[in-house]
Amino acid sequence: MIDFVKILIYVLGSVLILISLLPLIRHDYWTFRVFEFPRAQKWVSNLIIVIASFLTFTAEEYFSYGFILLLIANQFYLTYQIYPYLPFAKKQIDSVPTDRKPSIKLLIANVLQGNRDWGKLAKMVQKEQSDIVLLLETNEWWKEKCVNAFGNDYKYHVLEDKENTYGMLLFSKLELINTRVHHWIKDDIPSIETDIKLNNRLIKLYAIHPEPPVPSENPKSTARDAEILLVGQKTQADKTPTIVAGDLNDVAWSYTTELFLKISGLLDPRRGRGFFSSFHAKHSIARWPLDHVFCSGHFRLQKMKRMSDIGSDHFPMFLQLYLAKTNDDSDELELEKEDKILSKEKIEKA
Repeated sequence: MIDFVKILIYVLGSVLILISLLPLIRHDYWTFRVFEFPRAQKWVSNLIIVIASFLTFTAEEYFSYGFILLLIANQFYLTYQIYPYLPFAKKQIDSVPTDRKPSIKLLIANVLQGNRDWGKLAKMVQKEQSDIVLLLETNEWWKEKCVNAFGNDYKYHVLEDKENTYGMLLFSKLELINTRVHHWIKDDIPSIETDIKLNNRLIKLYAIHPEPPVPSENPKSTARDAEILLVGQKTQADKTPTIVAGDLNDVAWSYTTELFLKISGLLDPRRGRGFFSSFHAKHSIARWPLDHVFCSGHFRLQKMKRMSDIGSDHFPMFLQLYLAKTNDDSDELELEKEDKILSKEKIEKA
C-alpha cells in the first residue's frame, strides 16, 4: 500500500509540475493555453502533494529529495504567479468611498444563451440600478425578455443579439455617443465601442467577448488573443478615461492578459483584492476569473462584487468606479519593445 502511495505521489507531482510549466511555451494551441486557467487549483494541489511527500518518503530514499525540491520550487513559482491577486498584495487601483461623485456603476453578466431563468437577472438589474448593464451570450429570446423587463429604465440601447452564443446587449442610463459595433476578427462575433457621457466628461467603453481556445470552438487562442490585443492597441491611443469590459474567455493572470495590460496601459481592479472568480458558477472547485473590467488610471475603485447565481455558468460582476480629475498611471505595467512586437505579430497572425 505504501509503495502504491509513493508511486501515486510521483505520478501526480510530475503531472502537476508539467502542467505548471506548459503555459511557459508561448504556443497558441489550446493544450498549452488551457493550463493557464486553474492557477489557484494548481497551488493547492501542489501543496497537498508536498505535504504528502514529507509524510510518506523516508530519509533513506535519496531520490525523493530531488523530487521534493522540485515540488517546493514549483510551489514558490505558483505562489509568485498568484501573489498579485491576493488581498495583501499591492493594489493597481486605489479605493475611495462609495459616496464620492461622479461615479459609474457597471453590471456585467454572461447569461448563458440556453438559460431560461431570466427572472433572477431582471431582479438583480432592478435592485442594483446600475448605470451600465452589459449582457453576453444573448440571442433574440434574451433580447425580448430584457427589453420588456427593464428596457424602459435604460434610455440608451445597443442590441446585438446572435444565435451563436456571441450576442451582446448594452443598456445604459447615461448618454451613449459615437457608438459603433465592430467585427474585428470574425464576422459573427461583435464587439461594441462607445463614448459614455458622465457629468459632461466622455468615457470610452469597449465591450468584447472573444471566442475561447477550446476544441469545440477554436483549438487555438490566436483569434481570442488578437481581439484582446487589438482592443489594447486602441485603448493605448485613447487619452480619455477608458473601460474595457466583458467575458474575455481568458484569466486575469494569463500572459495574453498581462500583455494586454502592458499594451493598453489599463489597470486591473482585481490586483491586490482577490480572484473574484466568475466561472464556473456550477463547480466551486473548477472556478477562475473570466469576466473582467479593466480601466485607465482616471478611475478609482469604490466597489467590486461577484454577484449571486442567475442560472448561468457565469456569475455576474458588479463594479462602481469613481472618475477622478487626474490620470494616475504610476501602476501601469511596463511596456517593452518585445511586447509591442509580440502583440503586432499576434494580431497579424489572426
